[in-house]
Amino acid sequence: MHQRAKMVIGSATMGVKLATAVVETPLGSLRLAVTEIGVARIGLPRASGSGFAGWLRTTFAEAERVPWLPLIDKLALELAEYFAGRRREFSVPLDLRGTDFQRAVWREIGAIPYGETRTYREVACAADRPRAVRAAGTATGNNPVPILVPCHRVIAAQGRLGGFSGGLDAKRRLLALERAATGELL
Repeated sequence: MHQRAKMVIGSATMGVKLATAVVETPLGSLRLAVTEIGVARIGLPRASGSGFAGWLRTTFAEAERVPWLPLIDKLALELAEYFAGRRREFSVPLDLRGTDFQRAVWREIGAIPYGETRTYREVACAADRPRAVRAAGTATGNNPVPILVPCHRVIAAQGRLGGFSGGLDAKRRLLALERAATGELL
């Protein structure tokens, strides 16, 4: 059975401690942001949107920046294990900030098993919003912790890749990594 990462929903940021780091992976440099609660953001190379720094400024405007938190090391280790094909599930806690609908979509994405995919429609239906396929796609694109909440496993209808905040090449590479580890062909 697939285990879901522990998800804590944050809101206020005053008094929150926030640490950032960069880790090198086969995809390139990943920018990490963690709080004492959990992983708040993973910035992919060539990510679209407002950018890692802009997201931190708006989402954690009042947070206390600290040079290091223990979760940084645990996250870096789990990511290294994932990219080496030795980890299929993550145990690090998450500190996700979003709307109720976004969090429902992210929860459903987190339930997609390693090496498998679901369509945006399937994710919308699983989140009890079957008519909100486009909104589910938008929520997927706003996922602050790609790889941990594996939005690369969400595809468009008829098996098309759809979008990905880190670019379609990164999405293809993540799907290929997981399929190779499970013995499935693309």
